[in-house]
Amino acid sequence: MRWAGAGTRVAERAATTVVGPLLLLLLAQHLPSAGGYEARLVSEHFSQAPQKLSFYSWYGNARLFHFRVPPDTVLLRWLLHVSWDRDSTCTDAEITVHFRYGAPPVINPLGTSFPDDTMVQPSFHVRALLSTMLLGNTTVNMSHPAPGDWFVVAHLPPSSQKIEVKGFPSCVYSFQPDMLVTRVVEVTILEPDVPLPQILVAHPSYLKIFVPEYTQELRLEIQGCVSNMSLGCPVRLTVGVATLPSNFQKVLTCTGSILSCRLLLPSPPWGQWLQVIAESLEGPHVSVAFSAEAALTVCRPWSMTFQHLVQNSTNQSYDASANQLSQSSAPQDLSRNGGMGGGPFCLLSYSVMREDIDVLSVRFQPLDGVLVLVHSDKPSVMRLRLDTGMDSGGSLTITLKSNKTEVTNDILVLACVNAASPFLNFSASLNCTTAFFQGYPLSVNASSNTANLIIPYPETDNWYLSLQLACPENPEDCDQAMVHVQTTIYLAPCFNDCGLYGQCHLLRRYGYLYAGCSCKAGWRGWSCTDNSTAQTVAQQRVATLLLTLSNLMFLAPIAVCVHRAFLVEASVYLYTMFISTFYHACDQPGEAVLCILSYDTLQYCDFLGSGVSTWVTILSMARLKTVLKHVLFLLGTLVLAMSLHLNRIGIWNIMGPCLFAFVIMTSMWVYRCRHRHQCYPTSWQRWAFYLLPGIAMASMGITIYVFLTTNDNYYYTHSIWHVLLAGSVAFLLPPRDKQAEPWSCSQKLPCHYQICKNDRDELYTVT
Repeated sequence: MRWAGAGTRVAERAATTVVGPLLLLLLAQHLPSAGGYEARLVSEHFSQAPQKLSFYSWYGNARLFHFRVPPDTVLLRWLLHVSWDRDSTCTDAEITVHFRYGAPPVINPLGTSFPDDTMVQPSFHVRALLSTMLLGNTTVNMSHPAPGDWFVVAHLPPSSQKIEVKGFPSCVYSFQPDMLVTRVVEVTILEPDVPLPQILVAHPSYLKIFVPEYTQELRLEIQGCVSNMSLGCPVRLTVGVATLPSNFQKVLTCTGSILSCRLLLPSPPWGQWLQVIAESLEGPHVSVAFSAEAALTVCRPWSMTFQHLVQNSTNQSYDASANQLSQSSAPQDLSRNGGMGGGPFCLLSYSVMREDIDVLSVRFQPLDGVLVLVHSDKPSVMRLRLDTGMDSGGSLTITLKSNKTEVTNDILVLACVNAASPFLNFSASLNCTTAFFQGYPLSVNASSNTANLIIPYPETDNWYLSLQLACPENPEDCDQAMVHVQTTIYLAPCFNDCGLYGQCHLLRRYGYLYAGCSCKAGWRGWSCTDNSTAQTVAQQRVATLLLTLSNLMFLAPIAVCVHRAFLVEASVYLYTMFISTFYHACDQPGEAVLCILSYDTLQYCDFLGSGVSTWVTILSMARLKTVLKHVLFLLGTLVLAMSLHLNRIGIWNIMGPCLFAFVIMTSMWVYRCRHRHQCYPTSWQRWAFYLLPGIAMASMGITIYVFLTTNDNYYYTHSIWHVLLAGSVAFLLPPRDKQAEPWSCSQKLPCHYQICKNDRDELYTVT
């Protein structure tokens, strides 16, 4: 390990560098072949329960699988299993499987747009037809994968927008991934500044080196490379691990006749083990000997938060010790003379407070405020701890805002957001690239003093925000410049809570939580910001009016019930009309929305009202005795309430009780047919003008509801369903009892008052 600026290390072991590998090469000729290589490898198998695939319309339709790859894994193999329900009429379909390291894959099967300032990398995915995958297991292989969290997401093609009725027969596609890993149990530790002799015969050699924090650069060097059958150095070093969708492994190939070659890695991952694989480029009978050496260039951070605490402390004894520290190394002298212990201060470190607010809701803020002081000679760095394993399911938002009075026309505030290690070399390049990560750049200038960055599903790791001033036209203008930058950094489940036309859903796979947006009113996209197919405000209002005012068709069966003295049935239809009207007024997105109760309560009451209306209509057609009919009304309502509480969207939770009522009605009709020796109802006018039109309207409504309703035409088809359902009830209701007169009193009130009709002036009076 060496400090930056300490000078180039002199090669003091030149003779040993050449002679050592030669002696190893002579010994290798007398050693047995590496037959014990397989004993160094261990295989493990991981699997998860299969999940039912769905056609894609939003991220909630994708099926997520979460695996953990153990350290020192040299081979990863995914086995993809699919199956379907052969008893149903399933058709061939294309299955898409996405893979990503560190966080769930960010996918876009619909080809929609993302919000502005969103950084998204295309996901790595494979596509295959179901029929092809059924012939044999589809495999995806990867060498030297990164240890930690890996995510697999599978889905069917984009849906046809048809609304499926739960409970009807449908094709079931199931997907199950298996993970096979092969890891090495013997890994050689490569210590900094200590040459490590190695011999390659037929199999690779596995090394690893620990990279401490504040490492600026890592240098890997091959020295004294010799071969028994080659003049050059047939050795290849692969540094780092493979990740998806991007792979930043570095390869060092030493094929020339030189005795040494090296690889420089700027800003390697801090606080992690770095894997190094040495492979021979010659045949299995060729021995290669060499020495591997690693050198670390490390700098010291200057803690801005600590200095702030020192300057504002009221403790006298603390001030005394701090005074000694400040006398030994002042901030302005650190960049010149190296500071304490001979090491330079290459960055300004700002301690960041992580405040957990809720699930997938975290706020980051510097301990001494929201402002970060940015200089031109060294970067200011903030570390964002997103390494808990439960933060990768949200969206990270970073906003930078500078003081307009401090930023002149020539000053730029450059920023980079990186994972694993910060970007430190602003003077050399502005691409924000570290050793194994492509960072995200930001910039603030005089014309635009605000910069935003949105990272959906950030990888599980420590993230770093680096800031530094730059003056491209006149570098001297930045010598004395300092800019205060306001930082707003937070992690949220969904960006902007999915906007006005979306709803943020918290999804779960076992113990892992992640979030996704479900869009409405034609809006699409990751955060419901794509308005290419969006409805206008006028269209939304028309849709709301159609869905609500179509319920007024229930006034027809209400009037028929009152005229025929079916007051209980009339009250049920009145309840259904009222609840359905306000449920659909609350079910709308955007501006045309009105909720008198919570959405969940209105939805439950709407489904209950529809089920009870069907129940009482069928029982009324059975023409039971009044007491028995009312008892069945009450029992059916209680059963429907219980059934819908278990599952309100299951079709059989409503159809089951209604079919039972249909059996009762059919039994009563058959009984009357046998008793009267003629068809029931007996009148052909009843069949021609009431029953057949009612049955036709009900059949048309059910057909539209089950087979023709889609997300695009829902506002029209469901309104037609309201009209047909209410109209069929008006036709199917039985005629009034012969004993009851129209508009007559159904019963006496408990207070002995009676509502009666005055035939003379046709007014209702209380007597």
